Amino acid sequence: MAGVVPPIRPGAHPAGRDRSPYRVSLSEFADRFCLSSERLEILNGLMNLRSGLHSIGVTQGFQWIDGSFLEHIEDTASRPPNDVDVVTYAFLPAGETQQTFMPRLFPYIDRAAVKASYKVDHIVRVLPQIDIHDVCYWYSLWSHRRDGLWKGYAEVDLAPTDDAQARSLLAAKSLGFQP
Repeated sequence: MAGVVPPIRPGAHPAGRDRSPYRVSLSEFADRFCLSSERLEILNGLMNLRSGLHSIGVTQGFQWIDGSFLEHIEDTASRPPNDVDVVTYAFLPAGETQQTFMPRLFPYIDRAAVKASYKVDHIVRVLPQIDIHDVCYWYSLWSHRRDGLWKGYAEVDLAPTDDAQARSLLAAKSLGFQP
């Protein structure tokens, strides 16, 4: 009713593990949130960002996805989402260090350029060197809207195994958004 993904699955035990971040396939995510031509454009940007990451060998890890994109912002604020917020938790390709890999990763961590090119507000965190306080920061930030309302968010696997199916689904849905 509040236009957000619930932080705990409805009907689940309040202290149970069936809660945000919800692990879903990329196809399930795309199917659920591709509701308009604006959302399609954002999802295609996310798919292109993932393709870029995959092309440089970033294929292991997961992505937390949030922002107004996961809300019914069209109903609650009378506007489409502007972008999607994504934190990519990734392992570096074998044989790479942060120092050696940074030049190839830079195009995907320049937040302003990524947002302009892909419509994704993107942060990258390298596994397994994660600071628990960083994880707590993102969890606590994304568990609430700015007005304090509790909400949930999604997690998709970073592996490219479901990307082709998600792209096909988006292509099929795009036919419904043609003028």
